Amino acid sequence: MNVYVNRTLNLKRINYIGFDMDHTLVRYHTKEFERVAHQLMLEKLVKTKDYPEAILNLPFEFDRAIRGLVIDKTHGNVLKLSRHGAIRLSYHGLNPIDYKLQKKIYKSTYVDLSSPNYDTVDTNFSIAFASLYSQLVELKDSTEYQSLPDYYQIAQDLISVLDEAHRDDSLKSIVRNNIEKYIIKDEDTVRGLERFKKHGKKLFLLTNADYFYTKTLLDYAINPFLKEHKSWEDLFIFVITFAQKPRFFYDNLRFLKINPKDGSMTNISTPISPGIYQGGSASAFTNDLNLDPSEILYIGDHIYGDIVRLKKDCAWRTALVVEELEHEIESAIKTKPIAEKIQKLMEQKIPLEIKVDQLISEQIEKNAKNKEAVEKTLQKISQLDAEIRPLIKEQDKAYNPYWGEIMRTGIEESFFAYQIERYACIYMSKISDFLNVSPRTYFRAFYRKLPHEP
Repeated sequence: MNVYVNRTLNLKRINYIGFDMDHTLVRYHTKEFERVAHQLMLEKLVKTKDYPEAILNLPFEFDRAIRGLVIDKTHGNVLKLSRHGAIRLSYHGLNPIDYKLQKKIYKSTYVDLSSPNYDTVDTNFSIAFASLYSQLVELKDSTEYQSLPDYYQIAQDLISVLDEAHRDDSLKSIVRNNIEKYIIKDEDTVRGLERFKKHGKKLFLLTNADYFYTKTLLDYAINPFLKEHKSWEDLFIFVITFAQKPRFFYDNLRFLKINPKDGSMTNISTPISPGIYQGGSASAFTNDLNLDPSEILYIGDHIYGDIVRLKKDCAWRTALVVEELEHEIESAIKTKPIAEKIQKLMEQKIPLEIKVDQLISEQIEKNAKNKEAVEKTLQKISQLDAEIRPLIKEQDKAYNPYWGEIMRTGIEESFFAYQIERYACIYMSKISDFLNVSPRTYFRAFYRKLPHEP
């Protein structure tokens, strides 16, 4: 089973299953899509924000960012945090920040993400944004481009032009006009949807995309593989577009009914019934259908917009699609022999570190003559470190060349992994992994030992 469990979830008790569209129900060729987003942001910065035309030559560097990073807009830095919010890796522009400078900048190494000075890279749609931010910071620091806005304003300008690219149809029109280049067809997903519906599950779509873009993608990715339904309109009991997530989960906006023939909309004053809608809210959806929130499962890819706010504001169950997980697992399997070597060397090193502490304590407390023994033990530790260091470098090569694993930072879980553990009941690398399990599956969380438990 390729579905991973944080919280026990019994599908027999789930009656409604909701899906986000982008990067969840409909998969993208992410690298190609982000390449276009990168280029459009550059063009809009030049056209609408008066950035120099020379930035149009900046290359697209997909690996410069991963999900879960944090952008410090004040200092122009990009940070990778541990589960506790401690900075474990950082870059200024395109250059890593060494530990001493990092400590000087941040004093405490813990980051308060509630501050407006920080933005998080929560979704695959943010990869081009984060990588371009680093490139522009690098330019800003050069003599030739000091006239660029300050670090904070660069981030705000990027947010503005990326939002505009999504809003003004410039990005979506490129996808529509060459859809096979950007969208992945997945027959297994459609088979799974029909199978779940056969088991009595009521399926709904909840997306921030507008109706016409939603229709384009579903016509392409869903309709060709349907066996028991004429179109996606028959497959989903509700389709909710332009939902304005995460606002959908905490606000009380009204639903508008969409006429699928022409996309026209009408106000409704009665509880919603099966059909296609725009807007609305989770509370109205739950109340109108007289549902217990715990019988609704929602699956998305946006850790904040789809999962964190939903979990904080509603009692729906949650599932997260982590597209990068497939590569992470392959890399972990590939580097397992290296990890085992590192573990064996660490098992030798840790007792020596304890021994050094004991010897030094005896020197201080009992005036023991342990200098020679301390030096010999430290030498052994240094020799082990010399063996461990290249193994760690070799292990790191299997992951992102700048940031390493998405789910870990060193031996600790990354902040991104912590958010998944805290807010997602289950998670998987693609939606077909979930749809391949039995609709009656009882997902059981594993017993996790606490640090003090034997």
